Amino acid sequence: MDIALSQTWPKAASAAVIAIGVLLAAGAWPPLAGPIVFLADLIIWPLDGLQTLGAPETRVFMAISGGVMVGWGVTLWKMAEHLLAEHPNAVRSIIMTGLYCWFTVDSIASIAAGVPLNAVFNMSFVALFLFAFRQRREVHA
Repeated sequence: MDIALSQTWPKAASAAVIAIGVLLAAGAWPPLAGPIVFLADLIIWPLDGLQTLGAPETRVFMAISGGVMVGWGVTLWKMAEHLLAEHPNAVRSIIMTGLYCWFTVDSIASIAAGVPLNAVFNMSFVALFLFAFRQRREVHA
């Protein structure tokens, strides 16, 4: 199978990370905060409209975390684009190790913050990348 086709799923997973990062960063500006405010309200159940994310300290950390996610997503994309073909095991190991570290820290911190539902949502990113690299192994197994 063509390498471009086998890179599709890891790139799609990377694009999802980038998209969430852009939404977070955009949410730092109140007129664009709607989608992230809704997501926060959903994660900090129940859906009651109490989350506004309007405080300056909240907005600056949304900007920072959004920027980090965009950078992480672009890094993942570039690894899939330039290294995956020749070093599939190394790329998978690097990406999945980083992902597991993020998942552990983010999920434990979310639970400590009283928002365990975020840990559940975090599983979707892990599942997305597990699926992306499962596809890669099947293609070249």
